[in-house]
Amino acid sequence: MKVVIVGGVAGGATAAARIRRLEEQAEIVVFERSGFISYANCGLPYYIGGVIENPEELTLQTPESFFSRFRVNMKVRHEVTAIHPDKKTVSVTNLETGDVFEESYDKLILSPGAKPTQPRLPGVGLDRLFTLRTVEDTFRIKEYIDQNHPKSAVLAGGGFISLELAENLRELGMEVTIVQRPKQLMNPFDPDIASFIHSEMRRHGVKLALGHTVEGFEEKNGGVDVLLKDEAPLHADMVVLAIGVSPDTHLAQEAGLELGIKGSIVVNDRMETSVPDIYAVGDAVQVKHFVTGQDVLLSLAGPANKQGRIAADNICGGDSHYMGSQGSSVIKVFDMTAASTGVNETNAKKAGLDVDTVVLSPMSHAGYYPGGKVMTMKVVFEKETYRLLGAQIVGYEGVDKRIDVLATAIRAGLKATELKDLDLAYAPPYSSAKDPVNMAGFMIENIAGGVLKQWHLADVGNLPRDGSVTLLDTRTVEEFAHGHIDGFTNIPVDELRERLGELDKSKPVYVICQSGLRSYIACRILAGNGFECYNFSGGFRFYDAVMNDRCLIESATACGMDK
Repeated sequence: MKVVIVGGVAGGATAAARIRRLEEQAEIVVFERSGFISYANCGLPYYIGGVIENPEELTLQTPESFFSRFRVNMKVRHEVTAIHPDKKTVSVTNLETGDVFEESYDKLILSPGAKPTQPRLPGVGLDRLFTLRTVEDTFRIKEYIDQNHPKSAVLAGGGFISLELAENLRELGMEVTIVQRPKQLMNPFDPDIASFIHSEMRRHGVKLALGHTVEGFEEKNGGVDVLLKDEAPLHADMVVLAIGVSPDTHLAQEAGLELGIKGSIVVNDRMETSVPDIYAVGDAVQVKHFVTGQDVLLSLAGPANKQGRIAADNICGGDSHYMGSQGSSVIKVFDMTAASTGVNETNAKKAGLDVDTVVLSPMSHAGYYPGGKVMTMKVVFEKETYRLLGAQIVGYEGVDKRIDVLATAIRAGLKATELKDLDLAYAPPYSSAKDPVNMAGFMIENIAGGVLKQWHLADVGNLPRDGSVTLLDTRTVEEFAHGHIDGFTNIPVDELRERLGELDKSKPVYVICQSGLRSYIACRILAGNGFECYNFSGGFRFYDAVMNDRCLIESATACGMDK
């Protein structure tokens, strides 16, 4: 059996190694048009910033080491230019010599990945305009910085690469501005959780120009002007386009393979394309979202590697199936960690799901043990069924392990109420006896049992201010004086039982505190005394962070707060 693989990075290299482990006699040829194989895309920004000092550490394997271990012919600087399914051959160009030849196959795996989205805008192609996708791109940017010592950069786009690159350029002492059309960074997160990411970026000197449309680029004054719609240009010494990626599927299209979203390759759960004996994996393929069941594109290393293994299994006579992508991801944002899994509230509603959420602010470990830090956790679940749909967490330690627990719970089909039952490891330096994941489960169980009724950030503007409801802030007098929502009356929770006479039992009470805990206790006191009570999800800390961020983005003068 002869297997030809197009693309030798994540999915392609994984498939090649797996085939060899299963079939010692198979002939395996991999064509990679760049000069590198099996490299770590996610590490590229950290080489630019000097965190990774040795460029050889960016590549997990070389063609020589791969051949020595697996006897796989890794042909770098070779570009496949056409697929001929009728003849079961591919046309290949040796980019070093210009030689063109055909290579036959019994099985073909397409792992071409994705390419940086290149907008059709004036000025694209300027010398000071860069993209970051390959090792060669990285060397180009690194060389430019080392030789020219730019003092400023504009990054167009607000995804993973842009944020990681922003951090590394700031560490080099550069002024950095991120500009993009959406009014938030990192679309896996809901806008409210993204506000914490925005705050961390600003805290480290990154300027955010959100909600602005880039219309082109011009060389000016020894740098580049980024032209914005209805706004003054942004000037910088260099610009990096990081506005996303598109499936690199022109070969598949020309060969007549069925295509899906944004020209991606349609595959079944065995990673088989519409053409016999041709498989496809990685960023170029359309997959099912594990939570919603909808067709999606998710450019992440984990799924690409799993898909490569599945394709290899099936080529070698196995019966492996890809069960869908969940979108689990984590990113370092300066000192902060931000992570997500499943679907966020925004996308769940777009998918037609009837959802609810809980927002909590637990400590990363036991409060009495030194060094604990607050994290913000948002868990999304389906009403009525309590199916666990997704989660987002931002914080400074312990974020990654909690998101992995939640990702596993989603994959296992646990209900959100069952999070309370998870038996998780505890010691004071690492967690609390009631782990944050358990706490989310306790809160959702309270909702399911009618013990907890919530109101959310989206309800703030709709709360009646005509006296028909009671608006109650249960923080201390000092906390209330420091900042509160207009129209709220302050009664500290520890004084509430003695001051119940100040409240009208015929009116529903909407309660808020700093994190949601004291207001929950207040609601239990009120409910026990005949009041109808609703607790604010997330607390004033959450409200304050989100509203401050919105004001900064909108440059609004009225932000609904008395400070």
